[in-house]
Amino acid sequence: QVRLVESGGGLVQAGGSLRLSCVAASNIFNGYTLGWYRTAPGKQRELVALMPPGGITNYADSVKGRFTISRDNAKKTGYLQLNNLKPEDTAVYYCNVNLGGIASWGQGTQVTVSS
Repeated sequence: QVRLVESGGGLVQAGGSLRLSCVAASNIFNGYTLGWYRTAPGKQRELVALMPPGGITNYADSVKGRFTISRDNAKKTGYLQLNNLKPEDTAVYYCNVNLGGIASWGQGTQVTVSS
């Protein structure tokens, strides 16, 4: 498994923006599928965005047009840009990397959006 360290969460007003980062302790970061998930209060964890290596990105319908997933393989870092945030985006956001079915998770970072 890969150690992942997340940062960038916080408290923001509706309409605001945040950028989450996920640094991986791995020399083969470019081979992983990068994903961001979130767990909202009282709800199950859901997929927010997915970026396979060199593949097409996928987004949950609820965040399309507002969130952007990206990666810098040289820095072994994944990002999730959150724009036009809504109170319903309040959740703990988790970074995930997957290679050959073996998944690793970050510790989670709290995003709170006030109305």
